[in-house]
Amino acid sequence: MKTITFFVTSLMLVGFVTQSHAQETASATATATIVTPISIVKDVDMNFGNVAVQSTTGGTVTLSAAGVRARFLGVTLPTTAGTVSAASFTVSGTGSYGYTVTLPSSAVTISSGANTMTVTTFVSTPSGAGGALTAGEQTLNVGATLNVGAAQPAGTYVSDTPFDVTVNYN
Repeated sequence: MKTITFFVTSLMLVGFVTQSHAQETASATATATIVTPISIVKDVDMNFGNVAVQSTTGGTVTLSAAGVRARFLGVTLPTTAGTVSAASFTVSGTGSYGYTVTLPSSAVTISSGANTMTVTTFVSTPSGAGGALTAGEQTLNVGATLNVGAAQPAGTYVSDTPFDVTVNYN
């Protein structure tokens, strides 16, 4: 009986010692896709055209992203409009990708010698929410508001530094 007990106990111990755990292995690959970097190129500068102002009251000229002007308060728009254009940019990148637009948030100063005016309230088409790059490209137009002082001296006013428009992939 001792031999049988020893034999059964030995078999049980061997069973515990030789028991193995099942192992499984799975593999995965790593992938990355590099997309075309988004870019923006200026095609046309912003130009409010010819503007006249009363000597007692200043005013504003709004220039829509479509290049349409409107005047307010003491500003008039002469019949000879001069060159009027919203700023225009070409945005390029990977086709059908969406992007956002960041316009200037502070005033841009334009000057003629010592005389200055400010350009504010920038707007764009597509808007700051952005657009989609159809076939990898889209036109972005930017307008703004020109703030004209009372008795603003005559001259051609140009920005001291260009304003920035930034685009980013969504």
